[in-house]
Amino acid sequence: MSRIGKKPVSLPQGVTASVNGQTVTAKGPKGELKFVVNDEVLVKMENNEISVEPRDQTKTARSKWGMSRTQIVNILQGVKDGFEKKLEITGVGYRAVLQGKNLQLALGFSHDVVYETPQGITITVPKPTEITVSGIDKQQVGQVAAEIREYRGPEPYKGKGVRYADERIVRKEGKKK
Repeated sequence: MSRIGKKPVSLPQGVTASVNGQTVTAKGPKGELKFVVNDEVLVKMENNEISVEPRDQTKTARSKWGMSRTQIVNILQGVKDGFEKKLEITGVGYRAVLQGKNLQLALGFSHDVVYETPQGITITVPKPTEITVSGIDKQQVGQVAAEIREYRGPEPYKGKGVRYADERIVRKEGKKK
């Protein structure tokens, strides 16, 4: 039995949600999100709480049960507060500049890398070595941060590259004489 799935999801203050068949729609101060729950999971809304349960006791239905509840929690939290990921750039000459909606990264290549900001995502650059990715969809925020990090991931010898703010880089020792 899923420990996560059996807990009902209560609606946060200022968020309205509706369940229409397998679609859960949430509206809040930041915007509106929808999530379509898998057909093997049953979704019900009763007195400001959304409950999720498997339709039968098959392994696939039970495996999608907790994930469906977590996705519902994420859309409720997203429309209320939103999500953000912070990235740090380390390296001599490595920097980020915001030009309109595009993020321009100087990462030691012969050319600057230009990343186009997708719809629904806000990218800010408080310092030339810090990038903040924010939005209401947790999956999309994480995907955009991962795509930016992928251009030049942190290397293990000097730690140069783009890394998450809370990421710890395991450093390697260099060559010895």
